[in-house]
Amino acid sequence: MEVRPGKTIVGFIGLGVMGKSMAGHILAAGYELHVYTRTKQSADTLIEKGAVWEETVAQLSKKCDVIITIVGFPADVEQIYLGDGGILNHAKAGCMAADMTTSHPDLAHKLYDTGAERGIRVLDAPVSGGDLGARNAALSIMVGGDKDAFDAVSPLFEIMGKNIVYQGKPGSGQHTKMANQIAVASGMIAVCEALAYAKKAGLDPETVLKSIEPGAAGSWSLSNLGPRMIKGDMEPGFFVKHFIKDMDIAARSSAELGLTTPGLDLTLSLYKKIEQMGLEDKGTQVLCRLFE
Repeated sequence: MEVRPGKTIVGFIGLGVMGKSMAGHILAAGYELHVYTRTKQSADTLIEKGAVWEETVAQLSKKCDVIITIVGFPADVEQIYLGDGGILNHAKAGCMAADMTTSHPDLAHKLYDTGAERGIRVLDAPVSGGDLGARNAALSIMVGGDKDAFDAVSPLFEIMGKNIVYQGKPGSGQHTKMANQIAVASGMIAVCEALAYAKKAGLDPETVLKSIEPGAAGSWSLSNLGPRMIKGDMEPGFFVKHFIKDMDIAARSSAELGLTTPGLDLTLSLYKKIEQMGLEDKGTQVLCRLFE
């Protein structure tokens, strides 16, 4: 299948903090875009720009050549793909789908296998970069599945991201995202501790950031979430509840592989405290509250 504007009909399911921007880039690139999300109001701006609203996943699936999904939890992914009204029960043979949700590698295998039985190519293609990466079309996209399917869908990935890497067989994208989240997890504690130390020492955190950000301590979290922590901006670029979900998956997958992850385990326990404080709908930078 050749994927290009004017020829390929694209479906997009999930218009949350990241999905709305990602879908908007595809629409702006000239593709016919059909959208579905649980709350139609979330799609209003895209519809005003020319996107076609579909009342159900099944309706969207029947009309589209490529379907992209990015939703909240693995249970949502399973329902959207495997439920009675799901993609794999209604999409036409030859359709390709890319699930960009962070989900369990085993579920990625299941979607791939079920899709293959029905002539539908399914890729697992989780992303990293948060709301800023989505808005700026600068996401990192890590992809598992068949290489020829990856090559075919790449024009769409290139509209949404800048660092697009084919990782290998089905599930490889999700395993790569788990490695990403494990690295991010311990790094979040480090950012919070560093800024808390600066404040306790009577320093100006913004000035400290100018010194430590370009050096060996530098990281995406320090550069992008550190300033939000300093300003007290706790609005979500990525929800706490979704990060907890990701870390839970990473912890389970690590245990299945026989790997110990003390940094991940500590971070997960701290974020569960944040959840108990009723802050699960805040951005991940709210972890700094535990260090104030």
